[in-house]
Amino acid sequence: MERARALLLLVLASALGGCGLAGTTTAAGAGAASEAQQAADAKRTEAQVKQQIEASYTQAAEQRRAADTDAQ
Repeated sequence: MERARALLLLVLASALGGCGLAGTTTAAGAGAASEAQQAADAKRTEAQVKQQIEASYTQAAEQRRAADTDAQ
């Protein structure tokens, strides 16, 4: 009886593995890695945009100073 139960569990485990359960687990892991990569890319993009904004502010301030100097 115990042997039959073990055999049944083995058959069920094999059937679940064959129906894509293992693939689902792999896909979930890959999805999490993809989300982590997207988050890293978003942070990098955010840093670049902030840098560009700062450069624009600096350039505008320099232009205002130059205009003020020319006006005097």
